[in-house]
Amino acid sequence: MKKLLTALSLFLSLSLFAQEREAIWPKNKMPHPQGHQVAEMLDKAQAPGFNPDKHRGAYLEWFEVPKESNGACMILISGGGYNSCCDMSLIELWRKEFTALGFQCVNFVYRTPRPEGLPVWQSAWEDGQRAVRMVRSEAARRGFDPEKIATISMSAGSHLALLLATSSQTPAYEKVDKLDDVPCHINIAIVNAPAYVTSDGEDGSPAARQGYGTDVRLSEIFRFDEKTCPMSLHHGGEDIYSPNGSTLVYRELRKRGIPAELHLYADKGHGAFGLPRAVEFLHQMGWTGPLGEEESIMERFPSDDARASYLKQEIWPEGQMPLYQEHQCTPYIEWHFPKVRTTNAIQIIYSGGSYQGNGPESFEVVPYRRYLNEKGMTVVTMKYRTPRPKGYSKHTSAWQDLQRAIRLVRSQAAEFGLDPDRIGIMGSSAGGHLTLMGVTSSMHSSYLPIDSLDKLSCKVQWGIGIYPAYALTDGAEQNNTTGGNDDSALLVPEFSFDLDSAPMLFLHGDADGWAAMNSVKFWEKLRAIGIQSELHTLALRPHCFHNHSHPGTGSYTAPDRIWEFLSAKGFNK
Repeated sequence: MKKLLTALSLFLSLSLFAQEREAIWPKNKMPHPQGHQVAEMLDKAQAPGFNPDKHRGAYLEWFEVPKESNGACMILISGGGYNSCCDMSLIELWRKEFTALGFQCVNFVYRTPRPEGLPVWQSAWEDGQRAVRMVRSEAARRGFDPEKIATISMSAGSHLALLLATSSQTPAYEKVDKLDDVPCHINIAIVNAPAYVTSDGEDGSPAARQGYGTDVRLSEIFRFDEKTCPMSLHHGGEDIYSPNGSTLVYRELRKRGIPAELHLYADKGHGAFGLPRAVEFLHQMGWTGPLGEEESIMERFPSDDARASYLKQEIWPEGQMPLYQEHQCTPYIEWHFPKVRTTNAIQIIYSGGSYQGNGPESFEVVPYRRYLNEKGMTVVTMKYRTPRPKGYSKHTSAWQDLQRAIRLVRSQAAEFGLDPDRIGIMGSSAGGHLTLMGVTSSMHSSYLPIDSLDKLSCKVQWGIGIYPAYALTDGAEQNNTTGGNDDSALLVPEFSFDLDSAPMLFLHGDADGWAAMNSVKFWEKLRAIGIQSELHTLALRPHCFHNHSHPGTGSYTAPDRIWEFLSAKGFNK
């Protein structure tokens, strides 16, 4: 009998919370009611027989209780231009994904279309603050922590989520009952393709100037108050609702020391991308359970079994090295050919070391060359001249070595059955700075020609910057003194951004002293000149984020971002 009662209790509990609708406003207490507005998902609002008079008020739709709760609630917020709630398929995807991860999921349906005589977002914001209060008030009854309330959203819904995340201390409406004494802040936000964030589109239109212009700014409606929460921002690089809105939000979070991730996707328009990255963010932030022990990337990629052969070559002919200085090491390249070749492309990789030292046996090189060899790609590793040259800029001799190495690789590619016009470069830290030089300044010769090899182009087809250092004026020789967040922190002048500049992938720790804004501002510049690149910053992660990392986080899966980028761009075909 006891087992029967327990089973019956569980059944009733599951039934109670399976797609249970709950109105958020008391009767006749909803602020700014307007006769043209309804609150319903678009598929139902367009169904035959729909009666708008029965669907005027915003509501919550509670889904099933997760089998194993993680003690958190996920509020799902559709987009639709504040004209409808149209993301039915996303709501269903998110429900399945986050319920399986242990979240109590609830769909929040706000009033649309846009109110008349008010800002386009006003009634949705009123509904949103009230909805969060109701969710928090029911935490104990529904089995989650009232301080573990998250949102995931899309487009106009993400604009609304940003209001909830940054401006909870600003009342959207006058108090209607005791529920309005409950705080309406959220604790974490996953923000997909937020619309109307820059001032050239804050009226509810696509960004008229793509988020660029000396007078274009982040919309002032976002207050960034003391309850502003950590966020994971996701945006397509070709979105008409400018991705610069996400970069500007990210910068404001960094100014306040709020952990955040920024994920920018090359060649993508308006849409929700990178759900696995959002899950990794939640795991990194401790929302899906305890983190496992960190693992060494060298131990994760211990074997050269995927390498078929190896060849070492000096970069310069004897006696013809430019700016020779006795205190510097001798530069060279090493070819690593895969046993099973799947692509004729070539990836050149080198380490960082503050331009004081570098080595191809570093954790910044070895795991990645082994990973790419396993994928079937030929890898060339490079040792460039260090320590820094005397009497010249820190990168001068390394830049010469890189340009010569690219030409040397290009000259031999066909001989090895490889494509001389599919060469990419990759470096970390100071090596990341060197990559930025190689990507943007190949038309600017770093040395006088010494032989026929120097008639070849040193243009590359792509670059991969892993926590690049020294890219902004507030950190040209050291850590970024302002975190790269201030407008005064500009890209350093050595980057030419010439006509041969190539697309890039950036990977950067959000907590890096050589600030993630090095990568973000470089990404912004590439986009401004029409070059679509990809970027991922990683919450709570420092410089050298990948040396040791927790399974299930973005630091751990970072090598996969490289192959995905190469695949998306078609470089590894």
